[in-house]
Amino acid sequence: METPEFACPTTAVVDIVFSRWTTPILWTLHSHGRLRFVELERLIGTITPKVLTQRLRQLERDGMVVRTYHPEVPPRVEYEISELGRSLAPLFAHLSGWAADNLDKVEQARELYDSGR
Repeated sequence: METPEFACPTTAVVDIVFSRWTTPILWTLHSHGRLRFVELERLIGTITPKVLTQRLRQLERDGMVVRTYHPEVPPRVEYEISELGRSLAPLFAHLSGWAADNLDKVEQARELYDSGR
């Protein structure tokens, strides 16, 4: 019998890719290219600097984001999606299509469920 953490082979991928804020960060870097921290923060909008820093470090560790330090005055740091991160684009495109086709059905199901309570 398999242990719960290995019951689904995609569990590890879901933990990496769909952690809170990972998807908006990767989506933004994929859509806009190389960005400085403040540009990325502004484009995402609702993320705090502390959380963005934590998520970027984790994404860099996971190989999804490349951080480039430019030793200038003042120093400049840029972030971009890596080839590994870019390889997720078909997955995100598929999920975006699914969302467009089905989120209204999800909302209807929720309303039906909630009305029966």
